[in-house]
Amino acid sequence: MKYDAVLIAGPTASGKSAAALALAEHIGGAVINADSMQVYREAPILTAQPEAEARARVPHLLYGHVSAREVYSVGRYADDALRALDQTRAMKKIPIFAGGTGLYFAALTDGLAQIPPVPAAIREGARALLGQIGVEALHARLKERDPQTAAQLRSSDPQRTLRAYEVFEATGRPLAQWQSDAGAPLLKGLRLARFVINPERSVLRARIGERFDAMVEQGGLEEALVLADLDPALPAAKLLGLRPLIAHARGELDREAAILLAVTATRQFAKRQMTWFRNRMADYVWIDPTSSNIIATYEQISV
Repeated sequence: MKYDAVLIAGPTASGKSAAALALAEHIGGAVINADSMQVYREAPILTAQPEAEARARVPHLLYGHVSAREVYSVGRYADDALRALDQTRAMKKIPIFAGGTGLYFAALTDGLAQIPPVPAAIREGARALLGQIGVEALHARLKERDPQTAAQLRSSDPQRTLRAYEVFEATGRPLAQWQSDAGAPLLKGLRLARFVINPERSVLRARIGERFDAMVEQGGLEEALVLADLDPALPAAKLLGLRPLIAHARGELDREAAILLAVTATRQFAKRQMTWFRNRMADYVWIDPTSSNIIATYEQISV
């Protein structure tokens, strides 16, 4: 079977970028980002974006094309991904979507809810309220108005709580209900090869620690300082390791403590990613993270 597109999902530090690069070179593909943090231009090191050498070997799209000071949503990603898909076809390349953001893959394969734009006045009012009362109090207010969506969110998550609150204020309808009414998938009608990179847990934990050490050595601290004044309600504020590194730069944490906090948070995040993949991507082909393995597996399922 000839596939029209390839999806490669996996937790952070699992080797998705290397696998996508190897497969792209093997089948004549272009790599399209499907990771919500790798869209930000100010933090290529901390978000582990593909390096210049990899980008020179095959086309890479949707990496570092957005400012961290913008509100970038899955809706914007869907629009960008559609344009990237058209660009890839124009290059006569096979699109290979690679990343770790489950919602991005859901937009590609399941469709995206057509939520009306939130008026600026409501958005600004919700942000001001969050600044006044804090995320837990805002979550409590959301729970009064929209218990369905609030039950799905952590009370410590400012970005998702704010989004749910402003959508309900603007539409009078729970965000969870909007999300259940998804539109047509971006990749509707295409023949898809779907993979989840599934490293052994001990291997992944070690790689996360090693990679973050390397990030700091390569300039991750300097990237964090550029974003020190970032609004905590912005999606980019979730960037792994950002807050511990800023605290270290300010003298509030020593280097070892900052790295430990960042590595621990990254390992916890990877665990949540794997839970999503197991629940939502059980029908994908699960493979180990060696680049040669994905090529062999792709050839096997293409027969």
